[in-house]
Amino acid sequence: MNGIIAILSTLTKDEKQEFVLQLRRRNRRTDTKNEKLFKLIDAGTTKDLDIQLYGKPARNSFHALCKRLQDNLIDFVASRSFAGETSEELEILKLLLAGRIFFEKKLNKLAFKTLENAERMAIPLDLYSILNEIYHTKIQYAHLNSNWVLEEIIETSKKNMKLFQQDFHLNRAYAVIKSRLKNTEYSSVSDIIQNTFSEFLIEVNDALTYKSLFQLIELTATAAKAQNDFYAISPFMVELYDIVDKKSSLKNKHRFYHLSILNLLAITQFRNKKFTASMRFTNEMELEMQKENNLHYKRFAEKLATLRALNYNYTGEHEKALAILKGFKSDSLDLKLLIAMCLFQQDDFSESYQIIKNMSHTDTWYEKKMGWVWVVKKNLIEILLLTELDKLDLVLVRLQQFKRKFSKLLQNKGEERVLTFVKLISRYYENPKQVVTQKFKNEVENSFEWLGKEQEDIFVMSFYAWLKSKMERTNLYKVTLELVAQKSI
Repeated sequence: MNGIIAILSTLTKDEKQEFVLQLRRRNRRTDTKNEKLFKLIDAGTTKDLDIQLYGKPARNSFHALCKRLQDNLIDFVASRSFAGETSEELEILKLLLAGRIFFEKKLNKLAFKTLENAERMAIPLDLYSILNEIYHTKIQYAHLNSNWVLEEIIETSKKNMKLFQQDFHLNRAYAVIKSRLKNTEYSSVSDIIQNTFSEFLIEVNDALTYKSLFQLIELTATAAKAQNDFYAISPFMVELYDIVDKKSSLKNKHRFYHLSILNLLAITQFRNKKFTASMRFTNEMELEMQKENNLHYKRFAEKLATLRALNYNYTGEHEKALAILKGFKSDSLDLKLLIAMCLFQQDDFSESYQIIKNMSHTDTWYEKKMGWVWVVKKNLIEILLLTELDKLDLVLVRLQQFKRKFSKLLQNKGEERVLTFVKLISRYYENPKQVVTQKFKNEVENSFEWLGKEQEDIFVMSFYAWLKSKMERTNLYKVTLELVAQKSI
């Protein structure tokens, strides 16, 4: 049943109605229960469904019904995909197949024309695998057409094969880098990417497909997130987007990839404190989400809300940020943590702590679901909240737990600054008065190796802002805005 719920969460209201109509057409009897099960689950009912459907416990029959309904949903989603986004690819494949059939039936003139139409349609869409089949067929039957020059077709086929192989190598590299990024043995993310690109002979150029460009941008953003270094990858992201922009005529055929690219670019610009640029990509993303009758809106709605809230919060409009976050009805852990952070910056410690307190699962559970970076942030925010709320015993316990759980991991990841920060929190809690002394300020300055205002990650600055606000006895949010303020583009 979880699979059914997951699929339903991706469907719009119109798509659900269309699916119900499809079910009715397929049902041979009027007493089938698949439509009723669909409507119950869609309404949020998940308990005792077998009793509601059969009038008594019927676990085996219920599981079989769920399996059939899930299969129907999968078929529906696949059919809509074929009918929509990939229609041109299907049309080209149909032309290729028709061309081969015409050759077999000796309708050579019609076969030549059909195959050339397929090639003309496939080239602008970067369909290298389909083009391979088209050129293979043209080579096979070139002797029947005096207008086809075999040597030219072979040469074109070779060029296309290189592009196909590059796309194939990139896909393999994508999987390899994803795997290596999870391995703590590899400390330098940039080295992983560069070495893997060299290993698979990958070149970044206009020949990359839309999907390949998305994969490259996603990989780069993932690497930056792993080391909190979005500044270093920014030029490469811009270079990749320039290539994407040149393929603007294809974005309607690859709207999901285009939306994902816009989201990643908006995140990158935000993390580099370029709020105007981030909002520009965010606004473009929203416009794209509204196309095709809001087809992708639901899937990207949370990302849109997050980007808007973050940009508002760090440009002094915290009320707008919290209104967006609290108005977005979701169980998202990312959003909950973001709300807790925004409330914390506004000195609303009690409400912020209540959100963290309600996250009752273990750190191990959260790490599997959200990743270690998220868990570290959650723990740091909790420690700071407990400090502000003067919960002495809990602060000491959480500090000890943090050091025990994360010291080795953070050292392996090259994030010793986090451990230094935690040490300074301990110092502050033991003796709050010392934090305003020159000796403590000097110690803080000597403890951190800052990358510089422009290069430093915005979230790293946000945690440091708390310490700075204590040293200067000023408002946390004001200090945060001062730290991240810079000329945006």
